[in-house]
Amino acid sequence: MSHTIMIAGMALVTIFIKAAIFLLGDRIVFPPWLKEALGFVPVTVLTAIIVPMILAPQGGDIELHWRNPQLVASIVAVAVCAATGRQLLTILVGLVVFFGWQFGMP
Repeated sequence: MSHTIMIAGMALVTIFIKAAIFLLGDRIVFPPWLKEALGFVPVTVLTAIIVPMILAPQGGDIELHWRNPQLVASIVAVAVCAATGRQLLTILVGLVVFFGWQFGMP
């Protein structure tokens, strides 16, 4: 029961914040430093979701070795992105390396 209350509370807080900003619209003026800080939120959240899945794919200890397909594919994807800057190519190469590494390893 406590999980349900916690989830409902988080939902209410989220809805309240979004509704307040939507309803008040242009009447709220954020300082420039806050606008700049809010620009980093999506990158921060995505990083917080992805990094644990790469470093500890089984949910246990950190797996920093060559047999971790998530780690190998992410390193290759970062290298491809840095070299080319092309998103679709980065995604395709990352997927090919991941599945090749996962199913090609004995």
